[in-house]
Amino acid sequence: MANVKYRFNPEPLNYYKVESTFGQKFKRFLTYFAASIFAAIIYYIVFASFFDLPKEKGLKRQISELDANYHVFSQQLSRVETVIEDMQDRDDNIYRTIFEAEPINKSVRDAGFGGSDRYKEYDNMSNGEIVGQTARRLDQIMAKVVIQSRSYDELIEYAKNYSSEIASIPAIQPISNKDLTRTASGWGWRIHPIYKIRKFHYGIDFTSPTGSEIYATGDGIVEEMTSSRRGYGNKIVLNHGFGYKTLYAHMSGFNVKQGQKVKRGDVIGFVGNTGLSTAPHLHYEVIHNNKAVNPINYFFNDLTAEEYDRMIEISMKSGQTFD
Repeated sequence: MANVKYRFNPEPLNYYKVESTFGQKFKRFLTYFAASIFAAIIYYIVFASFFDLPKEKGLKRQISELDANYHVFSQQLSRVETVIEDMQDRDDNIYRTIFEAEPINKSVRDAGFGGSDRYKEYDNMSNGEIVGQTARRLDQIMAKVVIQSRSYDELIEYAKNYSSEIASIPAIQPISNKDLTRTASGWGWRIHPIYKIRKFHYGIDFTSPTGSEIYATGDGIVEEMTSSRRGYGNKIVLNHGFGYKTLYAHMSGFNVKQGQKVKRGDVIGFVGNTGLSTAPHLHYEVIHNNKAVNPINYFFNDLTAEEYDRMIEISMKSGQTFD
């Protein structure tokens, strides 16, 4: 049944039928429609303020998972950085010290980071700052790992050569001196036996009868052989490599040839009294990196601690050399 409206007319005291025009009906429709839209908006705002939509719930859950994963990832990166720092510290202060290698410069280890910004491409991304920082940390870690790997490759080569270096270091006495009675004048300021002046003695003198065997104190090559009636007289210089050379002077004869390879303990010649010398003896020097060093610091392969202390005492007592 159609919805018919009537209105009361007080004059004739009767009701009359009210008929709406199309315009009135359309106006009421628009009013109801607008009110419905407004109510729907208010409802949505109120609902969204207190309740999450399924899509929002999913997005928040993803954000929470990403945040948790980022913190776990950041902690793992921090642990990796700590491990790398420990590796670098041991590399510079232990491994390279053992092999007498120079530590890697810090600027090399930092791999040149810190100058130009290589991560601007992340600026326009959401969470671009976090992504850029993480990318930078990863690049720095990878660069440090590469540098450390190269360092270990170098150390492997050092280790391969280490046994050869140990054998080449002049680490024994050049003549038979088990009871140390052959030890004469040592390193330092001494009175020259001929000129009677105070002069620095760059080696150790060992007294021994003419013809006593002289031994190579480390593996090496005969670099120089000189025969002379002056200065060091008949002498041999061995090149041991790794910056080491040894000099044997005042010899009576040679047992090797120029360029010959020798091993530690090989007989290279014999004690004599040639050159500027006052008695049969061997003048022995150790040169490291082209600089004479105290030979007594290298007798660690055939002396006990007690014998070493005694040898130092004996060599320091003499105030005069034999050459």
